[in-house]
Amino acid sequence: MNRTIELGLDTFGDITDGADGKPLPAAQVIRNLVDEAVLADEVGVDVIGVGEHHRADFAVSSPEMVLAAIASRTRRIRLGSAVTVLSSDDPIRVFQRYSTLDAVSNGRAEVMLGRGSFIESFPLFGLDLKQYEELFNEKLDLFAAVLKEQPVNWGGTHRPPVPNLSVYPKTESGKLATWIGVGGTPQSAIRAAHYGLPMMLAIIGGDPVRFAPFADLYRRALNEMNKSELPVGVHSHGYVAETDEKAREELFADYRRMRDKIGGERGWPPMSRADFEREISHGSLYAGSPETVAAKIANTMKALGATRFAMKYSAGPLPHDKMMRCIELYGRKVIPLVREMLG
Repeated sequence: MNRTIELGLDTFGDITDGADGKPLPAAQVIRNLVDEAVLADEVGVDVIGVGEHHRADFAVSSPEMVLAAIASRTRRIRLGSAVTVLSSDDPIRVFQRYSTLDAVSNGRAEVMLGRGSFIESFPLFGLDLKQYEELFNEKLDLFAAVLKEQPVNWGGTHRPPVPNLSVYPKTESGKLATWIGVGGTPQSAIRAAHYGLPMMLAIIGGDPVRFAPFADLYRRALNEMNKSELPVGVHSHGYVAETDEKAREELFADYRRMRDKIGGERGWPPMSRADFEREISHGSLYAGSPETVAAKIANTMKALGATRFAMKYSAGPLPHDKMMRCIELYGRKVIPLVREMLG
């Protein structure tokens, strides 16, 4: 297995505040996101991931469109989704959009497939939330068939069959880079292994080391299925500033607003400052100076045997200028430090 270490950034296109403290229009947030990705490319970030959502607090509902704009202004950074909500999309159209992105970016496209942690796409596209699990399983099965870039002969329950038809455009390399996003269940890890796809663990709370058994289960499943070892990645929230204290002070209010808004919808109690500090010191929030963040990333990657780490640098209303500085520090300081620590 290629043990190349990859350090990336993820964003959901969170609706940010402008200089006047008021939310920016979604259009401006998207333009700012493209500028953020251009900077990430310039400072050496390996991958940029853009999430898909269908709600008022996130600007991006079509990641591949934003990624195509980024492709036109960058030269080396890989371009992926974080995640594509496959449950409420058509697998063939997903492949076609990302194979097209792969063409315009000279082979830099990736797609990360997942069920998503929000449910707004189900009523929006006329889907039954009760079929949450079976829709994803069936659509993933079809996508895996399309991914082979051979004529597809497939049948299922929730859409018409595909009777030995080819899907175009095919990728130039013959392989669209595809990950499966996993929230941390044994079934999800085994499913990723079954389809022979790299697994990205979304770790957004608690001690990251507790996810090590899922990474181990995934590797055991690959071995038992006689499949080659594949990469494991980690996605977590984070923020980098010049010092630990500055990172905490700049991030806390905006991170809490984001977390409490989502938590309020899910019945979580409000986040206290002590909760925030605990998540930084013992949890999965990678906030601090470049040295602090790099050490925590390196420790997580070692514990899980991960070869990719993607830090979600956007945090609710956190302003664009702060995110730009965070990206600069992540690329110029954190990434070299992590590579050095991991040898």
